[in-house]
Amino acid sequence: MLKMLFNFLKTIAALVLLVTAGVWIFWMPPAVEPDYRFVKAWGGKGSLPGQFNDPTGIAVSATEVYVSDARNARIQVFDFDGNFKRQFGHKGNGAGQLGRPMNLTVHGVKLYVADYWNDLIQVYDLHGGHLHSIGSHGNGPGEMNAPGGVAVASDGSLYVADFYNHRIQHFSPGGAFIGQWGNTGETGILAGEFNYPTDVALARDGRIFIADGYNDRIQVFAKNGEYLYKWGGPLAMNIFGPFHGWFATVTSIATDASGNLFVADFYNDRIQKFTADGAFLTSFGTKGNGPGQFRHAMAVAAADDGTVFVADFGNNRIQKWRQTSPAGD
Repeated sequence: MLKMLFNFLKTIAALVLLVTAGVWIFWMPPAVEPDYRFVKAWGGKGSLPGQFNDPTGIAVSATEVYVSDARNARIQVFDFDGNFKRQFGHKGNGAGQLGRPMNLTVHGVKLYVADYWNDLIQVYDLHGGHLHSIGSHGNGPGEMNAPGGVAVASDGSLYVADFYNHRIQHFSPGGAFIGQWGNTGETGILAGEFNYPTDVALARDGRIFIADGYNDRIQVFAKNGEYLYKWGGPLAMNIFGPFHGWFATVTSIATDASGNLFVADFYNDRIQKFTADGAFLTSFGTKGNGPGQFRHAMAVAAADDGTVFVADFGNNRIQKWRQTSPAGD
């Protein structure tokens, strides 16, 4: 009898170990790409050129880095080595003025700024000349309540993360409202629902990546608005954690030249990298204020040469990273 009980317990233990291993592999995958290495950082708290007071957004052109310097209500521009080049914008709610600039997008010869406090998208040329703005305060079609991020399609149409309205809005190149995803003013954890979305990025095939910020996940849609898939923790249903592929508030996303997706994992103080299908590739960063450490990785941008730039929010600086060797070498 004791032998039968012992064998039964061994069988149960083996099953538990098998299930645990399966869960670990499925929800906590290992890194499959080479590590990224810290290259340099620049900044420091202040209002002088090259200093920051809450850097909240970042984008790159072929040769320059654009940073949302939120509490200084300006955009600062640097070369890839962190040398200050110019700045534009100042606090206000008039044409070209900024409230709290958040995530940025460079598309062609234009810079698109999600202006969180002014409830609109500001559009500049890359030298800082204000061109026009899109949106106004409210919760109706085409109105916004604290936009957090914007993406621009090849045809010039825009997708906006409308933070407090818990939706993604789609606009024509001229700023006319086309449609939306999500239920205005309602949070949810099911597919196609949002909980304070923070940013949007686009794949080359038109797929739309949504940083579903407080649901701790990424949602993906087809360009016709059809929901495709999601990832982030068990079942991608608002379960946060520190493991690979899990998040603790997603604040920014960006694609690279190969179509991979970089995710700013804010409270986990790191950047995670995925394939466009959501397969975990690698991550970098730890909590702290030393080289290669973050006090909340707020925003991320990937240059065509493989360089990754990160807005290190709490440390009021920008960090530059490179992969130790190309993936697959």
